[in-house]
Amino acid sequence: MFSASLLKPLGQALAGIFDNHQQAQDNPTWFVPTRVWQYPLSQQIDGNYAIFVEQAPLLKPEQPYRQRLMLLSQPPEAPLQIIYRAFRHPQAIAGAARDPQRLNSLQSEDFLELPGCCLQVIQGADRFIATPPEGARCCFDYQGKTRQVELGFDVTPDCLYSRDRGVDPDSGKGLWGALMGAYEYRKQEQIPLPETWANLGTSPL
Repeated sequence: MFSASLLKPLGQALAGIFDNHQQAQDNPTWFVPTRVWQYPLSQQIDGNYAIFVEQAPLLKPEQPYRQRLMLLSQPPEAPLQIIYRAFRHPQAIAGAARDPQRLNSLQSEDFLELPGCCLQVIQGADRFIATPPEGARCCFDYQGKTRQVELGFDVTPDCLYSRDRGVDPDSGKGLWGALMGAYEYRKQEQIPLPETWANLGTSPL
């Protein structure tokens, strides 16, 4: 069982600027060089601590994509959860990772719920492990088509191992993302948690 004290070390592990430069260099066939920004918000969203996520090609940071929000939720008498939200107008927030002051005005009305797009988090010996609940399917509509993403990651203080991959909702065939193992995003810069997170306890890995 998780306690609220684990929210802070999880947030610290997730917050940062990451890239998989070395992995993409070693295996360019299967891994696209990518940068990932994960910025903790100073304001809560629906009563939960939140992290803004955006990514871009490593060599073209001016072309960001896949903007989303992670809510760190601690239901009573239940495991810690990460709940994903989509932006109602993703183009309006595109590029905010390089101009994080734009994140200060975000509020609940800016997001869409994504039923089934959630993860349960457990603490391992040296990492947090996030996997979808049994039977969960993360689906959403994009450009008139139903899209499905299989979510999951491990995170240590130094590395994010992302298992996210897009799949065909009918056949389950992998289409993009972690098709040949997890993307290994090494933390290049730690982003400090806002002062509003300061009242959380600590329970380091």
